[in-house]
Amino acid sequence: MSALGDNVRDKRLAAGLTQETLAHAAGLAPSTVAELEQGGSVRIETLHKLARALHLKTSALMASSTPEALGNQESSPVGLVELRNALTPPVGLADDLRPVAADAPDLAALRHVVRGGSSSYDALKFEPVAAHLPQVVRDSASAVTYFDNGPDLAYHALSGAIRDARAVDDTNTAATAIGIMSWLMTRQGRFDDAERLAIETADRIEPRISQATPERLSSWGWLALHAAAAAVRNNRAKEAAAVRRMAASAASALGRQPDENTRYGRFDATVVAMKDLEDELIRDGGDPYRVIEESTGKAPLSDFSMRAAGVPETDNEWNRHRLTTASAYVMVGDRESAVDRLVRIESSNADWLKHQRPAQDVMRTVVQGRKRKLTRDMRRLSNLMLADA
Repeated sequence: MSALGDNVRDKRLAAGLTQETLAHAAGLAPSTVAELEQGGSVRIETLHKLARALHLKTSALMASSTPEALGNQESSPVGLVELRNALTPPVGLADDLRPVAADAPDLAALRHVVRGGSSSYDALKFEPVAAHLPQVVRDSASAVTYFDNGPDLAYHALSGAIRDARAVDDTNTAATAIGIMSWLMTRQGRFDDAERLAIETADRIEPRISQATPERLSSWGWLALHAAAAAVRNNRAKEAAAVRRMAASAASALGRQPDENTRYGRFDATVVAMKDLEDELIRDGGDPYRVIEESTGKAPLSDFSMRAAGVPETDNEWNRHRLTTASAYVMVGDRESAVDRLVRIESSNADWLKHQRPAQDVMRTVVQGRKRKLTRDMRRLSNLMLADA
C-alpha cells in the first residue's frame, strides 16, 4: 500500500463508490483504480480524472509517500509533493528575500534525525526516511540561514532569479520568473501552489491598461494563463475561466501596441485562444470537436491562418497547439489526422517533438490501436518518440 493509494481509497469509500463505479465515472479501467489503491504508480492525468469523478480538487488526492523508483515508467511521482514543497517552496513578490530562523537551531537534534535517517536508508527502510526528509530539508536550510547570516541557498535557478530581480526592483523580470515557476509547479502536480503564486503575483503587478508597457502586459497575461492552467487541472473550471479573461484583456491591449521582443516570449490573442483549447481537452465535459473545428481548414487557429499571419514554423506556441489538435483527433478516433499533425511539426522541429509527452501519448495510442501495418510516417515517428520512452 501507499499513502496515495490509501488516500484515493478513503475518498472513494467516503463517496460511497466501488472501484468499478469510480473507474466508470472517471473513464478509466477498473484495474487502474485497483492497482493505484494497492500501491501502484499513477500519472497526473489519471489522478485528475479520478478527482473530477469524486468532485474534488486534484490536490486533495495527493499525499506524501515513499517515492517509487522511476526507471522508464511514465507515471508522474505525485508522492513527492511534500518533499518538493520543502526543496522548492514557491517564491513570489511577497515572500521574504532573506528568511531568518527565529531561534538558534538545535543542531544536536537535527544531527540525531539525520543519522537515524541514514541508518534507515542503509537498512532499506525507506518509510522513515520519506516521513522525515521534508522537515530535515527545512531545518537544514534554516540552520544554514541562521549561522551564515546570509541569503538562503538557491534551491533552484528560478528562485535565485526572482530574489535577484526583486533586490534591484526589477518587477518585470521577477514576474516573468514567477510565471515560469508557476508553470513548473503545475508540471509537478502542485496545483494549489501554482495557482496561488500566479494569481498573487498578477494581482500585485496588475497594470493600468492605458499606460502599461508591452512587457508588463505580457507578464501579467502569462501569469493569468498559468493560473488558469493550474486551476483547470485542479478541477476549478470557474476560477480558470475568470483568470483566462484577464489574459484576454492583456492580449486585447497588446493588440494595439504589439511588441514581439518581450522577454517572456510571444503573447497575443492567438496564444490565449490556443491555451483555451488546450484546457478544453482537460476540463470536465471538454469538447475535442471544438478544438478540431477551430484548428483546421481556414479557421482562426489553423495552420493556414498561422502562416498567413507570418508565424514561423518553429514557434513553440503554434507547435504546442498542433499537439493539442493531435490529441483531439486521437480522442475522436481519427488517428491518421493526429499523425499528420505530428508530421507537420517533425519537418522543422524534430528535436523538440521527440521530447514532448503529449506527442508520445498520441503515438503510443496510434501504435497500440493500429490493427493494420503501420504506415511509413507512423514507423518513423514511433522510432523518434517511443524508442527511449
